[in-house]
Amino acid sequence: MKIKLTILSAIALSAVVIAGCSRSETADAHGEAHDHAGHSHHEHKPPHGGAPVELGEEEYHVEFVRDAAAGKLQAYVMDGELEFFIRIAAPSFEVAAQVAGKEETLTFQPIANNATGEKVGETSLFEAQADWLKSATNFDAVLKEITVRTKTYTNVSFNFPKGSDEGAKN
Repeated sequence: MKIKLTILSAIALSAVVIAGCSRSETADAHGEAHDHAGHSHHEHKPPHGGAPVELGEEEYHVEFVRDAAAGKLQAYVMDGELEFFIRIAAPSFEVAAQVAGKEETLTFQPIANNATGEKVGETSLFEAQADWLKSATNFDAVLKEITVRTKTYTNVSFNFPKGSDEGAKN
């Protein structure tokens, strides 16, 4: 009797594993299912409410978050699902923005965070400051170049605050 029960348990467990591996949906951090079959592009919710900018084919994202009062724009380097922070070694990176018919350049510097152990040379957070960020609520921009792990992305176009995931040119 124990052998039959063991065999039936093994068969049931195998069926669950096989069914789970063949599904075309995945669950997000909130347990909601997302069907990845049949389409190559879907939306993700940026955790800070910022502008999600896709790098590659959802390989990574950069989420841009504006602090109007301080005239700052923060950039969080994240995974393709906007769930996990990705630490990178970049000493800085630039974004060219079109603001009121004029090109403005933002230079993003790495930000250390003692609470998470992130430090310059190994951080997921970058920040740029400019007075025009205090009033500019909407602008088109190009992320000139950023290297995430072993891949370099160049000339990534987006709109702030829409990003590139929500219909902005990429």
